[in-house]
Amino acid sequence: MTAETTSTRLGHALARFLGIRLNYRTPQGADDLSRGESLYSVSSADTFLECEPTSWDYIQAITPNGRDIARWAYNLFPFTHWITHYNVPWLVGDLIAGITVGAVVVPQSMAYARLAELAPQFGLYSSFMGVLIYWFFATSKDITIGPVAVMSTITGNVVNKVAQEHPEIPGHVVASALAVIAGGIICFLGLIRAGRIVDFISLAAISAFMTGSAINIAVGQVPALMGIDGFSNREATYKVFINILKHLGRTKRDAAMGLTALLFLYLIRFACSYGARKVPRRSKLFFFLSTLRTAFIILLYTMISWLVNRNHRKTNERLFNILGDVPRGFQNAAVPTINRTIVSTFASELPASIIVLLIEHIAIAKSFGRVNNYSIDPSQEMVAIGVTNLLGPFLGAYPATGSFSRTAIKSKAGVRTPFAGVITAVVVLLAIYALPAVFFYIPNSALSAVIIHAVGDLITPPNTVYQFWRISPLEVIIFFAGVVVTIFSNIENGIYTTICVSIAVLLYRVLYAKGRFVGKVKIHSVVGDHILGQESKSSEQRFESTDPETSTRNVFLPLEHGDGSNPQIQPESPYPGIFIYRFSEGYNYPNANHYLDHMVKVIYEQTRRTNLDSYGKQGDRPWNDPGPRRGHALEDHSDRPTLKAIILDFSSVNNVDVTSVQHLLDVRNQLDRYAAPDTVDWHLACINNRWTKRALASAGFGYPTPAGEANVFERWKPIFSVAEIGGNASAAAAAQHRENERELKRQGSVSKSDAHDAEGVAKVDTASSNTSDLAQDIATSKAYATVTTSRVAVLHGLNRPLFHVDLTSALQSAIANVERRRQDEPKGVGTDFV
Repeated sequence: MTAETTSTRLGHALARFLGIRLNYRTPQGADDLSRGESLYSVSSADTFLECEPTSWDYIQAITPNGRDIARWAYNLFPFTHWITHYNVPWLVGDLIAGITVGAVVVPQSMAYARLAELAPQFGLYSSFMGVLIYWFFATSKDITIGPVAVMSTITGNVVNKVAQEHPEIPGHVVASALAVIAGGIICFLGLIRAGRIVDFISLAAISAFMTGSAINIAVGQVPALMGIDGFSNREATYKVFINILKHLGRTKRDAAMGLTALLFLYLIRFACSYGARKVPRRSKLFFFLSTLRTAFIILLYTMISWLVNRNHRKTNERLFNILGDVPRGFQNAAVPTINRTIVSTFASELPASIIVLLIEHIAIAKSFGRVNNYSIDPSQEMVAIGVTNLLGPFLGAYPATGSFSRTAIKSKAGVRTPFAGVITAVVVLLAIYALPAVFFYIPNSALSAVIIHAVGDLITPPNTVYQFWRISPLEVIIFFAGVVVTIFSNIENGIYTTICVSIAVLLYRVLYAKGRFVGKVKIHSVVGDHILGQESKSSEQRFESTDPETSTRNVFLPLEHGDGSNPQIQPESPYPGIFIYRFSEGYNYPNANHYLDHMVKVIYEQTRRTNLDSYGKQGDRPWNDPGPRRGHALEDHSDRPTLKAIILDFSSVNNVDVTSVQHLLDVRNQLDRYAAPDTVDWHLACINNRWTKRALASAGFGYPTPAGEANVFERWKPIFSVAEIGGNASAAAAAQHRENERELKRQGSVSKSDAHDAEGVAKVDTASSNTSDLAQDIATSKAYATVTTSRVAVLHGLNRPLFHVDLTSALQSAIANVERRRQDEPKGVGTDFV
């Protein structure tokens, strides 16, 4: 205690030395708010003086303690939460899902490696490391990490760029370096638990990027599908499309393989979907047949290719382009090469790479988590992506992230835990060592068909776009802007466009947030065809119910019906000269000026100055209020009330800052001059944050404004909100008591009915005896005891009487004090309009 007193004294002495006024905005006499008539009677309720939070409280709140650090370390390995409960049914589900995904990922990964301008084995390496590592860090059972079309395309752009500037650097070295750098950044973001940054990217932006990328990739694969060459498929989408039309005459035999493969892929999916609808009991069978269509088509066309090319193994003798040699095993396993030269070549593409790795994975994980009733941890998913891309390059992998198509297959296949990834890794490992000879004959056009078929599911369907339009038309413009930029430029620019426009829209909504003036409306609850509290009442008593469950209540609606409420119902103005203003999008430095300008403008339009003679001569008037033209009379606003109080609804405000509070102070001073010699009371309702209260109290809000040298608190009439507290005297116990009384009445009425219908005096006596016994048991039971005087306590501190729990209490306090001041004024004095 001594140390605390000494430190406090030293702090106060230092403040005096530096000229810091610790309570420079606390009005004189504010301490009286906790004494005299402002103090709620201790015999009636428990008092409460609210203490402001301190800086030390804030530091303790944000500083992790030992338990937080232990929980952080424990959550880094989510598999420890469930692995000890692993059982045979889970294993069966994981085996089926893992093998199914493995049959899909092998052909897809080799196809995506071609998008990355790498040999097909690098796609297998990425698939193996993705599914093997992810399960250690996964918070989603459905996600499958591996090569994806969009990230492979971006990697291919980077590889091509480096090949032009530094042809001596192999492409897989560049791709591995990109994976390590991007993975390291993402892992760091995950470790510091910054996963929420992904929420800045809207669904419209994600859909636009996915749709534009899918169109870009599909069009870029048409030349390989048709066997057309002679131009680059890495140019802008519209240029590739034009070149395809120009060179259609160069179509080769590859088109026969590619087009038919693409057709069969869609036919099989359509047939399986149709069969599942017609024969629901066989839907699981049709699902697996549809899932394995990619593997089936690749095997079929590989067999056809082997039949026609087994005697034409040389490149110039082949009837159509085939995959060629795929080395067995991990031939490119090595420590990744990272140096300044390599990093500088892809530094400009690094932000787009990180964004793609994050948004595609986390958006998919969140979606499937909601579908399957579990929650993911975005930060932990970042760790999983980061570690996968950090370790994968040691076996030759390139950047990998969550795949939508394989995740959907895994989910529908009945996966039970993330351990299914290990099963998939085993399948990929077998393919790496056992199937390279078979891979030699895979037609390139068939792989292009697989890519086009896979990315087709990424295109946002028109019905979804229409739903976007119904929800937010502005975001549809963002969607089409991203798609158009991707088609006419590239994927990276499309990503940047959608994200920047989405953030710009967010900032616009914050900057130009519009507050609303609200009025009071008395409402009644309607159940069925009657109004609660109206039963068995005369027309004069129709709404006069004292039961809290059936009584009327007040709500506050915008005066201009901006919320879409019935325009026939006109909200009542709270009171002449009293305004209730509601913030809509928080209250911070970007929108504070816009809010308060609108508020002051409306107040000026609906009130008049208290002192009509404040401008004695024309020269006393300010330049922005010069008055009427020469020869014209001053407008008569005597029908308007004077400004008396302002009630601010802080229900949508969580934090304030120095700028916003300073704006509020400036407006308070401005309106005090406008209402002089009176002062304006500021009531603040629904404040949800202690730090917001501290900030506002530090600026002088929360208690009455002093009026000159007089002690304003001598005329102050405090109104506090109280609530019942404690065990049997609580509101819950009172409600239970009311329910018990109803039950007693019901039991009594039932007993009377039984007695009336009974035959014989004995039966009547028995029924009456049972009823009295029941009543006695209920009456003497502790659970059914009669509730006596309730114990209550104030909700908010007595030292801040102008901070209110809701708008109703704020309005009551404002009106009560306006009426109190009117009563205290000498008769015949005052110009207030009521």
